Amino acid sequence: MLEHVALIKGRISKDSPTLLRVHSECITSEVFGSLSCDCKAQLDEAFNVISKNKNGVILYMRQEGRGIGLANKIKAYDLQSKGFDTVTANKKLGFADDLRDYGIGAQILVDLGIKKIHLLTNNPRKVIGLKGYGLEILKRIPVEIKPSLNNKKYLKTKKQKLGHFLKNV
Repeated sequence: MLEHVALIKGRISKDSPTLLRVHSECITSEVFGSLSCDCKAQLDEAFNVISKNKNGVILYMRQEGRGIGLANKIKAYDLQSKGFDTVTANKKLGFADDLRDYGIGAQILVDLGIKKIHLLTNNPRKVIGLKGYGLEILKRIPVEIKPSLNNKKYLKTKKQKLGHFLKNV
């Protein structure tokens, strides 16, 4: 069983909005230093924003590879090395483009007493996914990372095929 983690800075109040990043695990970037995505940079930026605010939550969800798991993510990386983008690679492996489930995360947030959110994300599905569980997203705060030569194609795919709000791609 995978365990999700809620990292809390400051105090949570059900009456005021909570600065929140719902972040899906990315071992390849966060542990092994892959530069093919912007996951570690987004997590680092979320920590910076919450630290400056002196209040907020990072909900770290164990949903590697947009929900396909580490082994399949490595298979998708192999397909990407052959020219496929991240979404097409997942589909060639028989998966939807994004299998993440926000229901458990929403339950964790409700258990923490979080109802009103300022959400740190570029992902429109995350906004919809959390709203679908009765959480109130008062504001979406972008977490844009400057593209590099290594992740520009990946970010362009996220924008074009997954609808991510990205300006710098």
